[in-house]
Parts: sequence; C-alpha cells; structure tokens
Amino acid sequence: MAGMNPTQILQIMGAWQKFTSNHPKFPKFLKAVSSEGVREDTVIEVTVTTPEGKSYCSNLKISQSDMELFDQLKHMG
Repeated sequence: MAGMNPTQILQIMGAWQKFTSNHPKFPKFLKAVSSEGVREDTVIEVTVTTPEGKSYCSNLKISQSDMELFDQLKHMG
C-alpha cells in the first residue's frame, strides 16, 4: 500500500466492510483456507459466471515466490 494516504486506506477498509457484510461466507472461506495453510504447489481455481451464463475458469499453482508475497501481505495487516 505504498503511496496510499490515510483517507484512501479508510475508504478501502470501508469498502471491505461493506463487501464482507454483503458476502459473509467469503471471509469465513478465506479463514478456513488460510488455517489449512496454503503452501507451495497448492492449486487455486477461480470460476466466474456472468448473469447470461457464460463461464470463465482459470487456475494457478502456488510457487515459492507467491508464498513470499503472501507472507509479506500477512505482515502488512
């Protein structure tokens, strides 16, 4: 969050609170996944379906450099 001023940070925090209020299962999902310990070679898959029913799907395998990024993000907040 380098270069962000306190007002921007508060706006993001407010938006996150609204998001989690609208989607209460998502933070619980993230907590469950993180408690299991995402580690190198874990595969994360995301599927997006439009209101018209068109689907987009992608996946990625977590690398060591990804783990380093996650560790840095954990220590930020």
